Amino acid sequence: MSFYKLSSFFLFFFGLIFGFLGLYLIYFDKIYLFDWELITINSMILSLTLIFDWMSMLFCSCVFFISSMVLLYSHSYMIDDINKIRFLYLVLMFIFSMFMMIMSPNMISILIGWDGLGLVSYCLVIYFQNFKSFNAGMLTILTNRVGDVAILLSISWMMNYGSWHFLYYLDSAENWMIYLYLLLVLAGFTKSAQIPFSSWLPAAMAAPTPVSALVHSSTLVTAGVYLLIRFSDLLYLYNYNFFMILSLMTMFMSGLGANFEFDLKKVIALSTLSQLGLMMVILFLGFQYLSFLHLLTHAFFKALLFLCAGLIIHVMNDSQDIRHMGGLCSQIPLTMICFLISNLSLCGFPYLSGFYSKDMIIEMTSYDSMNFYIYLIMYLSVGLTVSYSVRLVYYSLIVNPNSYVCNSYNEDFYMNFSMIFLVFISIVGGSILSWLIFSTPVFMIMSFSMKIVSFLMIFFGVLIGYELSVSYYSVESYILKSYNFSYFLSSMWFMPSFSTHFLSNSFFKSCFTFKSNFEFGWGEGVFSKLSFFYVVILSKLSQFYYYNNLKIYMLSFFLFIFMFFIY
Repeated sequence: MSFYKLSSFFLFFFGLIFGFLGLYLIYFDKIYLFDWELITINSMILSLTLIFDWMSMLFCSCVFFISSMVLLYSHSYMIDDINKIRFLYLVLMFIFSMFMMIMSPNMISILIGWDGLGLVSYCLVIYFQNFKSFNAGMLTILTNRVGDVAILLSISWMMNYGSWHFLYYLDSAENWMIYLYLLLVLAGFTKSAQIPFSSWLPAAMAAPTPVSALVHSSTLVTAGVYLLIRFSDLLYLYNYNFFMILSLMTMFMSGLGANFEFDLKKVIALSTLSQLGLMMVILFLGFQYLSFLHLLTHAFFKALLFLCAGLIIHVMNDSQDIRHMGGLCSQIPLTMICFLISNLSLCGFPYLSGFYSKDMIIEMTSYDSMNFYIYLIMYLSVGLTVSYSVRLVYYSLIVNPNSYVCNSYNEDFYMNFSMIFLVFISIVGGSILSWLIFSTPVFMIMSFSMKIVSFLMIFFGVLIGYELSVSYYSVESYILKSYNFSYFLSSMWFMPSFSTHFLSNSFFKSCFTFKSNFEFGWGEGVFSKLSFFYVVILSKLSQFYYYNNLKIYMLSFFLFIFMFFIY
């Protein structure tokens, strides 16, 4: 019995338990709190707290189901790896950190899971020992440390009030609470990679594909959204329009960038960033339960999308460039069917899981009293989602085989089993969750013109996705004709450069200056080198006079005559 299979079985079992417990808590409308007091200092109680309510139970069930399928998939994916047991331990630590973060209403115990996610994600990103992974790992952990510091500052700020339980502060509108609000938004934005912290999320693709499936579906990136959903009652006491605009820009920027990217995993990572922006926007509009519904439905089909992408990369001799693919539907048909279903769910195809959350989000956005700018960017982002999904499907399924042929036609049983289970959840999960979370059916009547806008955007998205993808030998592609513009969009508006080179160059230069000063010392610079510099300057001056003596003589003569006539 493999450790991967054993871990997968236990995680699936715990997922079932938490799922049934979540149904029980929804039905009886109950919340259980378990509080372990560790130490008390001057009326400050340092305690480990677990909260059992329907939201934490459903999210834990979702995380454990996806993790069990990812570990079953990893049994085949990592079979030739030397350090596969270390990989398993890291993934299990990652899942446990997410569990601690979900189950905690206390900022101290949230910090355990929050910090654990950041540290273990760094170990997983640098799992393949190369320079690209090391750079991506440093960018990931340093960006996430900003959020960790924000959590630490919020813990120290809560000492002013006497408790670290966030349940006590949800209806408090004192002047000082705005600092706690800003720190929590900062923490959520760094972990969920909103602008200006977006650059680490595509860089984290250096990790193995099963980790990407876990990170980008239900664990690391959703932690920030989940934290803000938990604190949503506090957020709604203040003005949050600025943060909503930032999330909207994240959604638009990543959707646009995915249409000009050729790395398969980075396209899916930018797609995750776009969906995170959508969750944040609808959360800041005031619909926290709708945001939570989209978080769960997105987790299922995004994990499936990554698992399919991992198998595609595996059979394409580890090439991630979508231009190398093509005609895969005749070679790995089952994987491509799962890939297509997850893509359609991402686009919000009717009666798949993504439809139940995305369609309601679009309708709620139309009903909300916001300005035309937000309305327009939201619909454009929906069109861009369809556009890059069509582009992915076009490159991998529709076109003929390209420069790489499929090297392995073998579809592994464990990989296919995990995909089929996630396909099942991606089809039925959205409807079940929407019936559970919203006790009464949501029925909205809209005018024909408002309802038809989403269909028009989807149609334009299909058209643009096809136009951006077509590239034959006789047809010059749009991306090549406008290369500079395409490079600007695919590089996330130069955000990775601003996050890395822009910060590190000035830092390294100042470090070099300090090192030079401290190494040589002021005494050596002033006393030992000063006489040398003096001699050098005198020798250069005498050399200048020697080579230019006639010019200098004539110039001084004319200056003397000029001064004589003036006087």
